[in-house]
Amino acid sequence: MRSLIIVILTLVCQFSIAQKEIKHQVYFLTDQYDIPETEESRLLLFLSEIENLDIKKISIYGFCDDRGSDSYNMVLSQQRADAIKEVFSNNEFDESVITNVDGKGEILLNVVNDNDLYKIRGLNRKVEIIVQPYDPPREKKVQPKKETTEDLLSGELKEGDKIQLQNILFRTGYSTLTKESMAALDKIAEVLVKRTDVYFTIEGHVCCTHGTRDAIDRKTKIRNLSLARAKAVYDYFIKKGVKHYRMKFVGHKRKFPLGGEPELDRRVEILVTRVLKPRN
Repeated sequence: MRSLIIVILTLVCQFSIAQKEIKHQVYFLTDQYDIPETEESRLLLFLSEIENLDIKKISIYGFCDDRGSDSYNMVLSQQRADAIKEVFSNNEFDESVITNVDGKGEILLNVVNDNDLYKIRGLNRKVEIIVQPYDPPREKKVQPKKETTEDLLSGELKEGDKIQLQNILFRTGYSTLTKESMAALDKIAEVLVKRTDVYFTIEGHVCCTHGTRDAIDRKTKIRNLSLARAKAVYDYFIKKGVKHYRMKFVGHKRKFPLGGEPELDRRVEILVTRVLKPRN
């Protein structure tokens, strides 16, 4: 009886650990490491499902079928793993949590009958992604209260002042404004309409891409996400009555990370470029 209880407890513990991991497989064509279009769509859907998790680590393992030599399969499986990591980077995932990107070579063929051969080889040409979230999620640091963006814009301004637009954050990989962002921009636009003396540049930023590259806008599939975010704010200000000749917009890619929480780098800032002097 005691042995049975120990076995049951062991199985429960193993099940609990397994529940913490989230897995996804991406399948490839023979001898290829380019991600097929349908598999990329599935992968982007998976990224959308995990992007709000508090992730402890991500492991990416590439595999091949048994057709090539050992050395060929090791190279190809690593290329497949690297291709998946690049998708994470292109879509603003924090690379610091990706702890393993390894090619594992071929998976040994286990043939049940000859009719299964093609199918099994197809299932072996894959990359396996293992996501381990913190369980329970960690408590987020409470940000100290600052003056609101409206207060900063209403105060004394000079050329070179840079103001981060508070509460204007974006979903991972997108430039579309959320309802919450629009509500915050309404208040900012109201101030800017009155401050006709201020000329400025809207600067867009992205999070977590490799080096200083821009991220890919998932909606348009173009690698210009920081620029698209800045333009989204520019277009919204025009809609709210801010004159276009007072504004410019630019994308800074990932040249200026803040060094804090990754989501804070998905941001837009205002750089004051000119302040008109009052007429006597």
